[in-house]
Amino acid sequence: MNRCIRHTGVMCVLLLVALLVNAWRVQVRHDSSYDRNPADPRLTIARFHDPRGDILVDGRPVTGSRATGGRLAYARTYTDGPLYAPVTGFSSQVYGATLLEGTEDALLDGSAPELASPPLFSRLTRVRQRGGDVHTTLDPAAQRAAFEGLAGRKGAVAALDPATGRILALVSSPSYDPALLSGGGARTAAAWHALTTDPDQPMLDRAIRQTYPPGSAFKVVTAAAAVQSGLVRDLRARTDSPDPYRLPGTDVDLVNEGGGCRDASVYDAFRISCNTVFAKLGADLGRYGVVRQAEAFGFNDRGLRLPPAVAKSNVDKEMSPDQVAQSSIGQFDTTATPLQMAMIAAAVGNGGRLMTPYLVDRVTNHGGVTVSVTKPRLLHQAVSARTAGLLRQLMEGVVTEGTGRNAAIPGAVVGGKTGTAQHGPANTGTPYAWFIAYAGPAGSSRASVAVAVVVEDADAVRADISGGGNAAPIARAVMRAVLTSPLSSFSPPSGN
Repeated sequence: MNRCIRHTGVMCVLLLVALLVNAWRVQVRHDSSYDRNPADPRLTIARFHDPRGDILVDGRPVTGSRATGGRLAYARTYTDGPLYAPVTGFSSQVYGATLLEGTEDALLDGSAPELASPPLFSRLTRVRQRGGDVHTTLDPAAQRAAFEGLAGRKGAVAALDPATGRILALVSSPSYDPALLSGGGARTAAAWHALTTDPDQPMLDRAIRQTYPPGSAFKVVTAAAAVQSGLVRDLRARTDSPDPYRLPGTDVDLVNEGGGCRDASVYDAFRISCNTVFAKLGADLGRYGVVRQAEAFGFNDRGLRLPPAVAKSNVDKEMSPDQVAQSSIGQFDTTATPLQMAMIAAAVGNGGRLMTPYLVDRVTNHGGVTVSVTKPRLLHQAVSARTAGLLRQLMEGVVTEGTGRNAAIPGAVVGGKTGTAQHGPANTGTPYAWFIAYAGPAGSSRASVAVAVVVEDADAVRADISGGGNAAPIARAVMRAVLTSPLSSFSPPSGN
């Protein structure tokens, strides 16, 4: 073999080796980066090539897939879209995915590695598995009771099981139909424009993504801090609380909506919602005492996931004494999501144990085999069992003889707290109406459901707006729906 042929052969071998190395680099080493490149149309085509897995409520799918006849073979459908939109979010061929459709996207579209069987074979063959199904924790009766209770008014409802953290209802109003955004073309673009420019923000998930001043509903936190610290030992003892109360270091007097608050006991002040008593309690506790207790209930937590992210509920860590007093009655810069306020009620109803809220019960593959399960997990011991018992006395007094009578359920033990939160320039805006509560069968040491309701702009004369009048009946309907479900041991009296 002459020299030229030898050199040519070596060169051909080197070129072949280089080609194989490059093929390995592209197809194995960097395959994931190419898979994530949005400029590759194959990704979108593959994403909508097969029917998507479903999101289920009580074992029934509230989503589906329809054949389009186009290059993107399937588009998302929704059953009772506006009812479940704050949970499902949307999956769009154009605008991406949100909420569970977004956080569970890989499971629903079949690309999650845990769905592959066997994973290595699937990776080599590049065959996408059929999408898995996401089973939610929702109670359909509670979800519908919350949705119908709001009746299109701006506001939100969050309800959960205090013992486990399972979310039973998550409603935001006004809502929208996610199916409007599923496909492509001019109609989808027009729907997107209409929804994103609507001043009522129907796509805003008010239950977990919007924070509000909690008003007097925050007095549960202040009462908890006062009892837990030993500042208050006897709920029935009279306090040293002037009316009006001069905010510390200012010439501003804080007043109450009604009478009977001067030197009122904590029990009576909570029952009729005296601002002066709780503002003074907060000032006496100091910034550290109020903030520490609020954080034990979940405030200032940026990491809460359902798995959709939850907006941080805020209590300022740096406040002057007068600001601490205002924060102690749910004003100043104190803000909370409805879910956060439901977590407060849940901790009280669960002996002081605050469980981590979660929305996904389990995930199954296309064959129905369970691939993951969510287990209940303690988030915080918010208060001691003794403190929780005293807080239950306060909250149950609100329902039996206070501002929350509209939440009473015959045959059940119900505890609650109303709130009417001021907002807007110089507090000129229509107040937000709050009600937080828990309920359980009579004689039970633990609540079966906890709920928070906020109505942004109640349809009433400003002076008549209250959590007890506008929000408590919604909370009552949601709690009753949970208590009377087939899985509940609650038996309401006949005729009620």
